[in-house]
Amino acid sequence: MTPVHAVISDFGGVLTSPLIGSFAAYQERSGIPFEALGRAMAAMAEREGAHPLFELECGRITEAGFLAGLETGLEADLGRPVTLHGFGEAYFEHLHPNDELIEYMRALRDRGLRMAILTNNVREWEPLWRAKLPVDEIFELVVDSGFVGMRKPDRAIYDLTLERLGLPAEACLFLDDIEVNVDAARELGIRAVHFRDTEQAIAELEAALAA
Repeated sequence: MTPVHAVISDFGGVLTSPLIGSFAAYQERSGIPFEALGRAMAAMAEREGAHPLFELECGRITEAGFLAGLETGLEADLGRPVTLHGFGEAYFEHLHPNDELIEYMRALRDRGLRMAILTNNVREWEPLWRAKLPVDEIFELVVDSGFVGMRKPDRAIYDLTLERLGLPAEACLFLDDIEVNVDAARELGIRAVHFRDTEQAIAELEAALAA
C-alpha cells in the first residue's frame, strides 16, 4: 500500500467546535428562528435558481448579497424588519478551536507529513477563520472554496487539492465531518476518515497512517 505523505483536513466542525453551536448561539442572540432562516434560504434559492449558500461558498455572490437576500425572505416570513449585519462576526465569536486536534495536526507535521486544509468557506470570512488557529504554522496548503470557485463534494476541488500538493490520491489522507465529503474523497482513491469526535478521529487517522 502506498504510504501516506499528506493529511488534508476540513476546517469548520473538525478543527473547531461543532458548527451547530455557533448557529444556536446566533439564533439566541438575534431572536431569528433557525427554521425561518431555512425558509428564507429556500425562498432565495427559488428566486435565484441556485442554492444561495453554495453560490456564496463558491464566491459567485458576495456576503453582502447573500445576507440581503436572506433579509428579504426573513422580513416576508416574520412580518418585521430584519438585519443580518455582522452575522459573520457573531458566528465566529462562538466557534472555538479544537485545541486537541490542532496539536495533533502539529505533531503530524513534526513527524514529516505534509499538511493541508480543504474548506468550504466564504471569501469575506477568511480573516475571521484564519484567526482561529495557527494556519500558516502547521499547514503548507489551504484550498478555500470561496477563492477557487468550487466546493466539496465536487470532484474538481479534490482534484485541485491533489494537483497543488503534487501527490496522487492514494498518498493522501482526508478528514471531514460531513459524510458526503468523505465519500467523495474515497471515490477518488483518497483514504478518508469521517470525523465524529476528536478521540475517534485521531484513533482512525493513526490506524490509517500505520496501514
